[in-house]
Amino acid sequence: MAFMCSLVVAAGLSVTPLPSAQSVAETLLFRNSLPAFVAIADSPTHDVRLDWSTDGCSAPIVQSTGRSFDFYNACRRHDFGYRNVKRLGQFNEVVRTKLDEQFRRDLESSCATQVRTRKIRCLIWAETFYVAVRATGG
Repeated sequence: MAFMCSLVVAAGLSVTPLPSAQSVAETLLFRNSLPAFVAIADSPTHDVRLDWSTDGCSAPIVQSTGRSFDFYNACRRHDFGYRNVKRLGQFNEVVRTKLDEQFRRDLESSCATQVRTRKIRCLIWAETFYVAVRATGG
């Protein structure tokens, strides 16, 4: 019996604790590429402690996509950031600026594969989305 108790205790001590929800969110927001974030978000095994909901881009008229852009995944990660940082009680102007700057980078990276003329229009839309978020977000 003592041997069984020792095995149970040893097994319990060898379990690696989960990283905090805050640590997971920060990694997904600022250390993972946008495609890596999307892959994790789409995975049925993503961290259930976090809020993965999104409304895509809530831009009036254009929404998430247009002829020269598809910003759905950039908006998805931005929603993830705002929702989880607020839930975790970490939201302030410094963090908001950091989230919005990541959003800008994600928007611009979404334009990277466009042909030249569409890329220019895409980048103009990206800046428009970014400026709108800075003016109204939070």
